Amino acid sequence: MVCRGRLIDLSRPRVMGIVNVTPDSFFAASRVGDHTALLKRAEQILEEGGTLLDLGAYSTRPGAAEVSEEEEVQRLLPALETLRKHYPDLLLSVDTFRSAVARKAVREGEADLINDVSGGSLDTNMFDTIAALKVPYVLMHIQGSPRTMQTAPTYQNVVAEVSLWLAQRVDALRKKGVADILIDPGFGFGKTISHNYQLLNHLNELSLLAYPLLVGFSRKSMIYKLLDLDPEAALNGTTVLNTIALQKGAKILRVHDVKEAVECVKLVGQLNGVE
Repeated sequence: MVCRGRLIDLSRPRVMGIVNVTPDSFFAASRVGDHTALLKRAEQILEEGGTLLDLGAYSTRPGAAEVSEEEEVQRLLPALETLRKHYPDLLLSVDTFRSAVARKAVREGEADLINDVSGGSLDTNMFDTIAALKVPYVLMHIQGSPRTMQTAPTYQNVVAEVSLWLAQRVDALRKKGVADILIDPGFGFGKTISHNYQLLNHLNELSLLAYPLLVGFSRKSMIYKLLDLDPEAALNGTTVLNTIALQKGAKILRVHDVKEAVECVKLVGQLNGVE
């Protein structure tokens, strides 16, 4: 993966730390309300071994309030400016499904990559924008939209349908000249608990798409609802699923809890003979 001329080696899995410049993300500890909190969170991610920071200004949890494009930009750009000033070499990902926001985040905020939870399905200009920006793109599967995705999601064969959906979009991106693509099955985005675990069980099959896999289970309902917990108590379950994902080929773990994920990468690496 190439970010602004820098080659990021994914032969050893990396950890992406989540930062939400929103007031309503489902896990309260991931929210940062001011620049001091933002810098403290960035410092924590780096000290704990994270490689990337994923900055989101629009909560995509089910039932979250709508955020205008203008407000999303107003939340993102000052945060990106602050991070670039204090951590010029930090790899910054922006979590957005809007092409206009992606464009401003990269050109004005110097973001390194775009993480699109809709895989281009909510903005038809996104693929052309990514091709023009020449930045890595996280292609994530979703059924529906963030506001509707958990309203009775249905598949005949979730593994086959998600794989086909991703393959078709990879092909479209390649035809537009996009080279650096990361694949995310979209755990929790338009899937039941059963769908999520079927996808995880067959995660290694997505490696046939020949692009690095990014996964995000961190404290999600597929863990805490199954275990009858709340997000604050879902760290142990997150670590279990991250371990399984690494064994099935995941290259980036998107998490709230960086230290634990980095430890997971080291332990699984040792098991696989990777120093």
